[in-house]
Amino acid sequence: MSQENAGAMESLYPFLYSGRTDLSAVMEQVRASTVAKAQEIIELRRTVGVRDGARIADCARQAAARFAAGGRLFAFGNGGSATDAAQLATLFLNPGGDARPLPAFGLANDTSVITALGNDVGVEVVFARQLAAFGRRDDIAVGLSTSGNSGNLVRAFDEASRRGMLTIGLAGYDGGKMAELDSIDYLFVVPSSSVHRIQEAQTTIYQVLWELTVEALTAAAASPLDNPEKRVSDVPRHTR
Repeated sequence: MSQENAGAMESLYPFLYSGRTDLSAVMEQVRASTVAKAQEIIELRRTVGVRDGARIADCARQAAARFAAGGRLFAFGNGGSATDAAQLATLFLNPGGDARPLPAFGLANDTSVITALGNDVGVEVVFARQLAAFGRRDDIAVGLSTSGNSGNLVRAFDEASRRGMLTIGLAGYDGGKMAELDSIDYLFVVPSSSVHRIQEAQTTIYQVLWELTVEALTAAAASPLDNPEKRVSDVPRHTR
């Protein structure tokens, strides 16, 4: 392990590097570390909820309108964010119980497509090319990044926006390059420099987004005069 990685590990798990052999003392440090991390993510989720709650609800209504019009959701990201994108797509497609399944796809799931595009064209197009092939005006594009600087997400959002898709971005830190884009309709930034806390908060954001989207669809079905299909063209572009 490099000195840099060792330092990072020690900052995350100081009780492993304390040199103590007292089990009770070590367990107390483990407890304190766990409590501190839990408090940190709780506060971060609270901050995001207070700041972005209304926009998440509005985004969910717009997503519901797209689904009601026959749209589909495409989620994408790199590394750990690719795993989160797959989980997001699964949440919409197979929520379990009596919840309504909605058409959703993870664009990092097909290794043949990803490796072919990455090898033959370039990694920067692995998501944009798929959106160009499958994306329609009523669809939804959701991109996840911790830094907000992923070049292939920037390309994907530009492609999705050109096709009139509803575009949703989840980022950390200060939003990075994603915060500079006009092609993202709804950008939700988790104000943290910890990749762990960012991804935990992003999980909460898309879980709430799913719940509110399903609620909006259910409410629309109960009130047929309030047809969400008529509101697809009313999406407020590039909200922050």
